[in-house]
Amino acid sequence: MDKYKRKIEDISAANIQENMLRESMPEILDTLLIDRTTSTPKAVHNIIWANGNYVRYGRKEYAATSQMKPRLVTGSHGQLIMPRALKSRELQKERTRSKAEVFTPTWIVKKQNDEIDKAYQNDDLETYVNRLWLEITCGEAPYMATRYDMETGEIIPFTERVGFIDRKLKRINAEVEDKAEWQRLVEKAFKSSYGFEWSGDSLLLARENLLYTYRDYYYDKWFEEPLYGLFEDIAEIISYNIFQMDGMKCIIPLSERKEKISIGFDLFTGKEEFETRGSKGKRVKVMNWKTNKMEFFDKGVK
Repeated sequence: MDKYKRKIEDISAANIQENMLRESMPEILDTLLIDRTTSTPKAVHNIIWANGNYVRYGRKEYAATSQMKPRLVTGSHGQLIMPRALKSRELQKERTRSKAEVFTPTWIVKKQNDEIDKAYQNDDLETYVNRLWLEITCGEAPYMATRYDMETGEIIPFTERVGFIDRKLKRINAEVEDKAEWQRLVEKAFKSSYGFEWSGDSLLLARENLLYTYRDYYYDKWFEEPLYGLFEDIAEIISYNIFQMDGMKCIIPLSERKEKISIGFDLFTGKEEFETRGSKGKRVKVMNWKTNKMEFFDKGVK
């Protein structure tokens, strides 16, 4: 526990180290890598890389369709996953070209979130906390939690954070004095906040950012570190609510498969003819916390 507490207190940079997570909170790193759509009660599956940026470390294990395993992002590979702002300029440009990945300046995040949020300023706390928000193609999730500046990678002062989870937690901190009630509302805040992302590395960063955002607001309110079990509870919610998805098709990225379909027999050549068609891919499921059941994200969408 002393080791865990020391590691948490040392968080002072945008780039959360997976080696640190593995050493101090191993079960939580495992949770942050889970893909809830493809996992079953009998078999846990992880999010996939969904890009080819790391294949030089192993063509099979780091392939775009391969799962992100804890051992692949820790140990000697503990520096692989880092925020966009800290990636090389060449890699930033490549990801912009291939996935239209760009950073969103904090001032734009604030302006847009302010515009939405002003309609809800008169909500009572319970209503405000339970209001559903979704960040599409979330990247490292700046619209949810602005721990650091997306352009520079510098930590943003606590009072200047403008994500929609930040806003919910700031109100909870200001209005609640009972610790059990605080935790209940904070869990509600996380359960009502969603985001999806294509690339596995960005998705892991988003999940980590939300986990440490929880820690920041807990410490700011109670002047102590959260118990390990509280971290586990929040990590589980995050692993459901921040999910991997191709936003155009509402499927797991790269889950479509090409199949040869017989379309008949050619009498002139005497050969069977085939046509290549793509499967629809694995439809993404998300947790409905009101029913505690997983539902298709595109349910009811035509």
